[in-house]
Amino acid sequence: MRFSSHMARALDAARDAATRGEVPVGAVVVSATGEVLACEGNRTRELADPTAHAEMLAIRAACAGSGQERLVGAHLYVTLEPCAMCAGAIAAARIARLYYGAGDPKSGGVAQGARVFAHPQCHHAPEVFDGIGETEAATLLKDFFAARRGKGD
Repeated sequence: MRFSSHMARALDAARDAATRGEVPVGAVVVSATGEVLACEGNRTRELADPTAHAEMLAIRAACAGSGQERLVGAHLYVTLEPCAMCAGAIAAARIARLYYGAGDPKSGGVAQGARVFAHPQCHHAPEVFDGIGETEAATLLKDFFAARRGKGD
């Protein structure tokens, strides 16, 4: 099977999240055969739910759609390095590959901070590929927070 990135779709979901006043993070779950199973953006404010990160919502939707609690062989594309909570969900869902755009020195849980997949307690670690669409993802985040600071939020 030929590699095809789904980061552009994740970036679109991040842009949609920003228009809703959410931190612009988007995630796409793709099956091992390349079928898009779910695409979500952050909705923590909209749903008043601190767990409504793009990754969590996309994993939940993909599991619900497949009727399975695990997504064995699936790939996850996300615009920002997942936090520790999302990394734990990625491991629990048995995602095969994680592709992410911008690193997150403040809250990242994969390459920075908690490094969830490196812990012996982590029962499954996906293959991780970083820097996919990094510049565009980082620019979305920087522009979003610059605009928020300008409004006094």
